[in-house]
Amino acid sequence: MTIHEISCKSILNKSGISVIDYALNPYTGCEHGCRYCYAVFMKRFSGHKEEWGSFVDVKINAPEVLRKQLKKAKPGLISFSTVTDPYQPLEEKYEITRKCLEALVDYDFSVSILTKSHLVLRDIDLLKELKEVDVGFSVAIMDEKIRIHFEPKSSTTEKRFEALAQLSKEGIETWLFFAPVFPYFSDSTKNIEELFINASRTNVGSILIDTLQLYPKVWSKIQKMLHRFYPEVLPHYKQYLLHKDLYKKELKSKVLKVAREHNIPCDFAF
Repeated sequence: MTIHEISCKSILNKSGISVIDYALNPYTGCEHGCRYCYAVFMKRFSGHKEEWGSFVDVKINAPEVLRKQLKKAKPGLISFSTVTDPYQPLEEKYEITRKCLEALVDYDFSVSILTKSHLVLRDIDLLKELKEVDVGFSVAIMDEKIRIHFEPKSSTTEKRFEALAQLSKEGIETWLFFAPVFPYFSDSTKNIEELFINASRTNVGSILIDTLQLYPKVWSKIQKMLHRFYPEVLPHYKQYLLHKDLYKKELKSKVLKVAREHNIPCDFAF
């Protein structure tokens, strides 16, 4: 892993996502190395030639820049983070995310955090001080032996649900991002039911579901992984690419049936 300490000119940036006002990304790149990461497009802006997942740029001046921007910015919803994980392992050392949260305590911004890491528990004290905050965890595959091939360096699914339970106990609003849903691996009724059962046990407030986005560079990485570990599954992915609309319709029907049984609100990002 190559680590660079860099300075940024802006850290609070207008979001292109309709339901979010600002994106705040304390890092460029991510140690988690998820095979399906869509943020690989960030290489175009960072100048990196290395493989996505093999480098991280740490925006060491982000908290100071944020404090300056907050003085002029109109209050709104800030997402931590849209193209990186704000609680990837490096955060334990650098505390960029924590220092940015500290800066936000004195302002009337709403904060939404999306992560795969239980490290977010470290900052419960700050989360309680914010005007409005919610924490979401991305979870897709319940079988740990399979999950590790897709997400080699992130927290286990068990630790994610443990973190969600702890956050809920502390009175912090939580949600689950069931994404991306992987054909064959996480779209089975068994996987969906297991995920909803755990969500119910941890008092998750809601679940957002999204399908797998197979951009060319993403598909290339997943294809290599499937060839190595699950060659028999490749036909399922080729069918998915050919019939995505039908797949989404069937997936939505399957998820809604399980959701009704567990009485957990859910929505779809597709």
